Amino acid sequence: MDRYDEACEWIAYADNDFEAAQQLATFHPPKIEIICYHCQQSAEKMLKAFLVNVGIIPPKVHDLEEIRNKCEVVDGSFSLLSSESVRLNDYSSQPRYPFGLEISEDDMRLAIKDSERIRNFIKEKILLKT
Repeated sequence: MDRYDEACEWIAYADNDFEAAQQLATFHPPKIEIICYHCQQSAEKMLKAFLVNVGIIPPKVHDLEEIRNKCEVVDGSFSLLSSESVRLNDYSSQPRYPFGLEISEDDMRLAIKDSERIRNFIKEKILLKT
């Protein structure tokens, strides 16, 4: 499998997380913590897809800022995703355990937007350069 195909595999997994978040957002009441977790997971996989596509083995970490910084070394425009990465970062592990974060529906909506922005930004970089 070449780098592009491998990156597309990462994107497919990221899409699954993003679509799960969107579906869970339709529940009443919405599953806020799980939605935010899937948004973070989607963003993480998208950032790793970019790294794979440029021939860099992605780090085995969940810290979006660390991964985004590696992307920024290759392409300075990744600095534009700093705010989104910072906001999504806490959702990598805290929502999976009781008594972690207090997350509101507004936080959830912002997490979906942030994840979608990262997703679209990276898809443009990878999928339009075929």
